[in-house]
Amino acid sequence: MEQKEIGVDTRTRGRPRAYDPDVALQRAMDAFWKSGYSGTSLDDIAHATGMNRPSLRAAFGDKRDLYLKALRAYWGFKLATMAKTLAGGTLGEALLRTYDAALTVYFSEEEGARGCFVVGTAITESVDDPEIREIVATGFGALDRLFVDRIAQARDAGELTGDVDPAALAILACGTMQTIALRARAGFARETLWGIAQKAVAVICR
Repeated sequence: MEQKEIGVDTRTRGRPRAYDPDVALQRAMDAFWKSGYSGTSLDDIAHATGMNRPSLRAAFGDKRDLYLKALRAYWGFKLATMAKTLAGGTLGEALLRTYDAALTVYFSEEEGARGCFVVGTAITESVDDPEIREIVATGFGALDRLFVDRIAQARDAGELTGDVDPAALAILACGTMQTIALRARAGFARETLWGIAQKAVAVICR
């Protein structure tokens, strides 16, 4: 899966050049992803990006501004990637591609699985921050629509029976993605999570 866009670069990287805002944002995202929003200081971000505090503020604003940029960038990456993985083939093939791509992201940290950036960093913050809550809700809504549209397409093509409810199956598909994200962060093996994804796909496509 191509990882050049801001959001989830799974390659090992050196310290970015200070004048490259995309790479700096990626490095800041990595810092938030590792320790969460509250657990990440500006000093941590400065160390990760190779930029001092004044440069960070000039480029991105304060810590919250930087986090919101990272959160929006992650959603953009995730939704664009899913649109690609869900296209083509049978529904089962498309779902398996999507879960495999998600697991690649969740296990992209060399020091251990890091799961989903949204689930791992934004859910807790969304309780007290309306703007983060809105970004999260909008993202999940878009995620649901991608699954609904793909399942409806499979139904219309005769892969599923005509009486299936695409919205209900989309909830199962989206819930499976969140489950493997949480369990990845909790230390479950990738092979175990791949098995969960395969079982969910079998239920959706039966």
